[in-house]
Amino acid sequence: MYKLFCRAFQKGFWIGSRVLPWSQPTRLSSYDGVISILHKKGCTSLLVVTDKGIVHAGMHKELLDKLRSARVKVTIFDKTIQNPTIDNIEEALSLYEHGKCSAIIALGGGSAIDCAKGVGARVARPKKKIQQMQGLFKVILPMPLFFAIPTTAGSGSETTVAAVITDSRSKEKYAINDTTLIPHYVLFLPELTVGLPPFFTSTTGMDALCHAVEAYIGNSNIKQTKINAIRAIQLIFKSLLDAYENGKNIEARTNMQTAAFLAGAAFTRAYVGNIHAISHALSGQYGTPHGLANAVIMPYVLEIYGESAHKPLWEIAHAVGLADDTTPTNEGAKKFIATIWEMNAKMDIPKKIEGIKKADIPILATRALKEANPLYPVPVIFNQADMMVVMLKVMDGGKNK
Repeated sequence: MYKLFCRAFQKGFWIGSRVLPWSQPTRLSSYDGVISILHKKGCTSLLVVTDKGIVHAGMHKELLDKLRSARVKVTIFDKTIQNPTIDNIEEALSLYEHGKCSAIIALGGGSAIDCAKGVGARVARPKKKIQQMQGLFKVILPMPLFFAIPTTAGSGSETTVAAVITDSRSKEKYAINDTTLIPHYVLFLPELTVGLPPFFTSTTGMDALCHAVEAYIGNSNIKQTKINAIRAIQLIFKSLLDAYENGKNIEARTNMQTAAFLAGAAFTRAYVGNIHAISHALSGQYGTPHGLANAVIMPYVLEIYGESAHKPLWEIAHAVGLADDTTPTNEGAKKFIATIWEMNAKMDIPKKIEGIKKADIPILATRALKEANPLYPVPVIFNQADMMVVMLKVMDGGKNK
């Protein structure tokens, strides 16, 4: 009965979602485009949300110089951490208000963009705390003018309805989902990703792959989400290893930013699944980088799905040249999963996540279950035991049977 309820909820949500005001951010080609829009909107003061790594590397300087030359007052929040917290948002919000800002620019990876989304949500709904906006459509009101400038190629947060925020006290992650969270504008500058260390290139890239795969194999696809997901996966298979091995390969970096954007566009309509639910539970508890968690968890979950996911996984394998029309469905699916294991190994991504405590697993499984059900339209609806099985495998590298 519980699974029937979940499927009915997902079907109803899929039908209802077709009338929602979906949008994609307008893509810009230069900082000058940002300045032009700020002038048109009459914005003279804004908040830049970023992190210490961006600032220490000087990756913010050109943007700040352009803004200040255009006589735009800039307030900087650079304390975003890898899994942004409610405390991050509240501190950044205080700076936004003190600076009398009317726009937000997120400069960084998915963490900076999610933090900026949290600030925007608090501006839109000043009487609501982040905890009260968890779930679906709790923001509703328009965000301030919002630009995203991604410096990684993975999260896709620059085009999604979601922001994932950590409560540093309870160690839970809150997923806020609302169409108003989609940035108004996005600026892709692949040169900003050139200095990304190999570890971040690999894990953010596998994060994008996870987004596209979960979107494609789920039950809430439309024609366009399938197209976006397949194109993202093809670009990742073509370019991720090249970007990892040669960080200065601009073509590979450009392809990966496009892939992350397309994967984000796919899952923002088709949703993610159990991989993300488990990833959020683990990273909220232990601070595990989100992309790393997804990369490690992904093949375990796909294996557990079994025959329920074989057909869409065969279609993905076919699209990237791992299977042809004569390849049996189960063989193509298994070949795709095996290739994920191989990609992880080539990029030194481990088979397990260090630091997981066995005693924590029951409560973490409960948190993952709460996120996944009834919303995520997954091939197989997991129960508590299923969640625990995956977490035990991730804890010991698959030794648990």
